[in-house]
Amino acid sequence: MTAAEVEREVTTTISLGVRPVVDGQVNLDTLIQSLDTDNQSVVSQVLAAIEPTALLLVLKGAGRGNRFMINKSGATIGRAVDSGIFLDDVTVSRKHATITCDQDFTFTDLGSLNGSYLNNERATTAVLKSGDEIQIGKFHLVFIRNKSTSTNSQSDNK
Repeated sequence: MTAAEVEREVTTTISLGVRPVVDGQVNLDTLIQSLDTDNQSVVSQVLAAIEPTALLLVLKGAGRGNRFMINKSGATIGRAVDSGIFLDDVTVSRKHATITCDQDFTFTDLGSLNGSYLNNERATTAVLKSGDEIQIGKFHLVFIRNKSTSTNSQSDNK
């Protein structure tokens, strides 16, 4: 390629079908009400738990409707078969992200190739609150926890 051709080279960004996120308690309540009775029962159990407990519910992607419980010990997320939350798709890195729990649940991207998004914004680290939507590759997951000590999720965007 000549220098003139390099200057004219155009790049594009492909949208993976970003949708409005679950924003606020009203929309979270609406989402919960739209779930089938089995999922509503699981969400009720999570919300009633005494120990720090959370749930990731797959809203979009392979395995839509799957649920992943997260407790104080946290979880690993990735395409590796030994991941606590196994997301089987090439858009997900083998060791994509973690969720840890101290007082709050914290999401951390582990330097994945495609990145992670929290509420449609690229995030490397974020304190999670109920209703936050995490996008990892083609997967859209909503985060639901039993109690919140933080009023806003905070992300370190790159």
